[in-house]
Amino acid sequence: MLIATCVLPAFTVAVEWRGIDRHGLFWAVVGRTPGSLAGVWLVATADPEVIAGGVGAMVLVAVALSVREVRVRIRRRSLLAAGLVSGFTGTATSIGGPPVALLYQHESASRIRGTLGAYFLVSALMSLGMLAAGGELHADEAAAGLWLMPFVVVGFLVGRPLCRVVDAGRMRTALLAVVTVSGAVLLVQSVLG
Repeated sequence: MLIATCVLPAFTVAVEWRGIDRHGLFWAVVGRTPGSLAGVWLVATADPEVIAGGVGAMVLVAVALSVREVRVRIRRRSLLAAGLVSGFTGTATSIGGPPVALLYQHESASRIRGTLGAYFLVSALMSLGMLAAGGELHADEAAAGLWLMPFVVVGFLVGRPLCRVVDAGRMRTALLAVVTVSGAVLLVQSVLG
């Protein structure tokens, strides 16, 4: 999934580059580095179902807190913490977006798309590099990721016209929905094993 994940944010950055919060992106990536290293260690040592269940539960708790209007300010510390958790969960499960997405949920749609697109692109490349260096990225997994890329491109092209609809005050709701589905998918994967 991480290989296919590189395509979508590259297109998003090409379209939404003006909205990127460069300062926030920098600190989130700094935080992600040790989190990704810990994620590689977890992939090498832990049961995938346990990883998925733990991360899924954590994501759903964060969404529940967000719905209750717990708001975390975007500061260096919160960006470092979100990057750290994101690096850990993203490298271990390929779902690392929720911590940073939840941090940016109250920003403008363009800022969310631009910043998250840039963050996801850097993050996916970082995780792939660390997994490969740790011997946890195999040829069959790389081939499966490459096979999925055309579907991601089609999804981007089909979904792009929806940006105007989502920009009309619906970005936070859409973001929380995607994050919730991500957490639920991880929980289901952990149960079905």
